[in-house]
Amino acid sequence: MQPKRRHILASRASKLCVLLGLGLAGVLLVTKKLKKRVREDFGAFIEKLLLLPPPQPAPPKAPHPLTALSFALSDLFDVKRYVSGFGHPDWIRTHEAAASTSPVVSVLVEGGATCVGKTVVGEFAFSISGETKHYYTPTNPAAPAHIPGGACSGAAVAVSANLVDFSLGIDTVGGVRAPVGYCGVLGFRSSQGIVSNAGIIPVSSSLDAVGWFARDPNTLRRVGHVILQLPFAAQRNPRQIILADDYLQFSKVPVDSIKKVVIKSAEKLFGRQALKHENLEKYLEAKVPSLKEFCREKANGDDAKLTTSMLLANVMQLLQRHEFLQNHGDWINTVNPSIDPAVYSQLCKTPELTDEEIENLNAVRNQMRVAIGSLLKDDGILVIPTMPSVPPKLGSKEIMSEDYQNRASSLLCVASISGCCQVTVPLGKHDKCPVSVSLIARHGGDRFLLDTVQKMYASLQENSTLMVNPKSPINTISQEESAEIAKEKGNQAFKEKQWQKAIGMYSEAIKLNDKNGTYYSNRAAAYLELGSFRQAEADCTKALALDKKVRLFFLFHQVTCLES
Repeated sequence: MQPKRRHILASRASKLCVLLGLGLAGVLLVTKKLKKRVREDFGAFIEKLLLLPPPQPAPPKAPHPLTALSFALSDLFDVKRYVSGFGHPDWIRTHEAAASTSPVVSVLVEGGATCVGKTVVGEFAFSISGETKHYYTPTNPAAPAHIPGGACSGAAVAVSANLVDFSLGIDTVGGVRAPVGYCGVLGFRSSQGIVSNAGIIPVSSSLDAVGWFARDPNTLRRVGHVILQLPFAAQRNPRQIILADDYLQFSKVPVDSIKKVVIKSAEKLFGRQALKHENLEKYLEAKVPSLKEFCREKANGDDAKLTTSMLLANVMQLLQRHEFLQNHGDWINTVNPSIDPAVYSQLCKTPELTDEEIENLNAVRNQMRVAIGSLLKDDGILVIPTMPSVPPKLGSKEIMSEDYQNRASSLLCVASISGCCQVTVPLGKHDKCPVSVSLIARHGGDRFLLDTVQKMYASLQENSTLMVNPKSPINTISQEESAEIAKEKGNQAFKEKQWQKAIGMYSEAIKLNDKNGTYYSNRAAAYLELGSFRQAEADCTKALALDKKVRLFFLFHQVTCLES
């Protein structure tokens, strides 16, 4: 080979090596940056900031209730001197920094929590997928190849990834509930209007509700008590756990598994008599008469086949779009921002509603609140799935399918339209993805719902193995659990003044578990009602040997005094 040709080839090889080296270095650098980003914040944060709580009060005053907790905000909440982004760079470009901080943020900081940043929201907080074209889509820590859920995806991811102790979001049509269900954490949607929306960018004024995320029920409850400004009160147990059997069928996760987890937990804690089954579709059809008028308006072609749940979902979507455009339509027309086609089709391709249509939608919403309130009363809990499936994969078309949208909207509209509070509780995994269940209480029952989830959480987690092993028979329960069921039946008989029946059930509980002092003391109370003082005294003596509680000591003296 000629020297000149060898030189050319050597030069080319050298350049090729340099280019390959640079390319490889670039790939490694990008990979390193990507891994660093995912490792550090999973793409949850859009902006870091620091809001520090005031100094602790001097003793003997108690420390702040949220001391040592950190939190993050969805980028909808105003913070003084910062621009709220609303999931769109054009919004930031055309708006000024906030003149003051949202009251709900201020009350958390004053309560001892430290705010560390703002988190990603979907475009205009409108989508329930969590995917966004304007910012990095947050990575779901519980299922990295799957969507995190929206609109407040970043807030859920920040908690799921253990970056903060809790976070704040807004739930309009699932903005808190969807990412909670998909990221495997706890989430609470407050009763609509209970928490002030001042200093928060509105999505749909009549549907928006402040919500928060946490990893454990104690934190969820502590935060709730501060946000809701709740004074001390004794906890109440639910008297009814109502399973919406037809709505449970909207979930593609094996419905029997979800029901088994809830039923076993409810039976153990509250007794089998607390469980009730309801066909929610038929109930709402009877209790929300304005839906019939709405159905007549929709009745053309295939629309005539719409079910009650689908009609309610349509009401929710129409209210969301109408109120969003009332709030932000002028800005969209003036700025002409680049809008994701999926969001645009929901926002801007809907004809304007007439005054009569708006009045009917509001009538449906008002009747829906009354209907759910009548079903649940002050001490009932409604059980439904949170979302219709495990989180779809990133980029999949499943979330845009009509079937998915119908199922999701049917589940989400119950609390959105009625304005009721809803808590989402993780139940382990199915197909390696998070699964959850939702508990709903009447509008204004926020404290009761927070207490209920704290009471049920440990039992729900213990029974969540049924999600992995759904073939485990529901009636395979321990003697201790059977004893508790017998005790609850005895309690019910006692309330109904059926003393002999109560004694029989308490005796059954004692046969199954003779180490529980409560069973003996309860039977003693029933014996007292029948005037059987010796039997009551014997039970009190046994109860005292097992349980030294003051109330038993008092009962013992009451028995001996009566006998003498």
